[in-house]
Amino acid sequence: MARSDHQTSLELAELLGKIRQCRECAAVLPSQPRPVLAAGTSAKVMIIGQAPGRRVHDSGIPWDDPSGNRLRKWLGVDSRTFYDESFIALVPMGFCYPGTGNSGDLPPRPECAPLWHGRLLELLPNVRLTLLVGKYSQHRYLPNNRKNTLTETVAAWTEFRPKYIPLPHPSPRNNIWMKANPWFEDSVLPYLKRRIKRLLNDHNSARQ
Repeated sequence: MARSDHQTSLELAELLGKIRQCRECAAVLPSQPRPVLAAGTSAKVMIIGQAPGRRVHDSGIPWDDPSGNRLRKWLGVDSRTFYDESFIALVPMGFCYPGTGNSGDLPPRPECAPLWHGRLLELLPNVRLTLLVGKYSQHRYLPNNRKNTLTETVAAWTEFRPKYIPLPHPSPRNNIWMKANPWFEDSVLPYLKRRIKRLLNDHNSARQ
């Protein structure tokens, strides 16, 4: 029997509560676990990033950092739209800050996605576009048709639409990548902004 919208909302709220109480990786994290994510059952867009950085860990707000500022510019949305859980679900590969290594933040903990993503996706039935930000989400969600490198995967973005768009990480650390690959801003971002605008218009029309 299909879930009603009300039942789905209740189940999602319960699942989000469980995720936020998760302590699966507590023994190996540098700080107390603080899973950071946001989602609503009517979300049309899902953004699967890597893992919270220290600033996001401290605030508890997804993408509350310079990477988030750039990502919002890529999408062509303001903060109010970006943080509207009824439109955009923010689901990282690892929900907690993993700590810092020699060259930046450590990879997302590998336990999170297998433990929680499947159950989350079941309760997000309205997602029409998933943005795969960085290599970790691309490896999980494009296991058979991703390319050899992130750059090649992003360059082949038209092969994965309309369901997915692979993106590089919007971190300022990737400024060199952006300069070396001007086609990303010339071709991918205009399409992405148009797609987000259409989905947002549809979302707003449905709410009227």
